[in-house]
Amino acid sequence: MKLKVNEENNNYMVTTLKGVLISIVISIICIVILAVILTYTSLSESVVPILNSIVMIVSITIGAIYSSIRIKRKGWFNGAIVGLLYFILLILVSYIFIRSYKFNSHVIIKGIVALLTGAVGGMIGVNLK
Repeated sequence: MKLKVNEENNNYMVTTLKGVLISIVISIICIVILAVILTYTSLSESVVPILNSIVMIVSITIGAIYSSIRIKRKGWFNGAIVGLLYFILLILVSYIFIRSYKFNSHVIIKGIVALLTGAVGGMIGVNLK
């Protein structure tokens, strides 16, 4: 019985981390595409924050849906975990690469959006068959 519980916990962690990884890969692909578009078109750089938020929301939603489809229960919770882990990684990468990175109200709002987006994506995923 104990082996089965450990196996379920391991499967849960692996599935959640796969959801986060899927979110990150989607984000990287979208950011590269957006960078190319911004470089070779006359699109204003003022749209970058909006596009970054859209990329984050879409990426977290897809990762949360993936993870909740696989886990099959507590979709909102599993999705929120995917969103939270994605956001934590985003903060860590920002601190590493941006020396002047500041933790302010915009970052807190982005974290709340990541958490809620993950929860909604998880609810969608757990209800898909």
